[in-house]
Amino acid sequence: MITLTIFCMAAIIFFSRYVFLEPRLPLKLSPAVLHFLSYSAPAVLTAILAPIIFIRDKQLDISLDNNYLICALLAVFLAITTRNTLLTTVLSMAVFFMLRFY
Repeated sequence: MITLTIFCMAAIIFFSRYVFLEPRLPLKLSPAVLHFLSYSAPAVLTAILAPIIFIRDKQLDISLDNNYLICALLAVFLAITTRNTLLTTVLSMAVFFMLRFY
């Protein structure tokens, strides 16, 4: 039963993506819908990352010993100032590992 569920879920995901990505199909989204969908990636990333950054031991942690918070703030600062994704990722990860292991 689990295998059937996995295959059904994979088929649903595949066909929902295929309809929008196949250029030969006559389906086109309006600019308003495309603009609305542009907010989905930041919303999903925020929903995934916020608990990782702000919650430790089922408590809100906004202290300076929260390495995740410090590095997230650093990453935001670097992203805004440098506009370089690679630099932001490498530096914030380096700082995170330095704080975590030293």
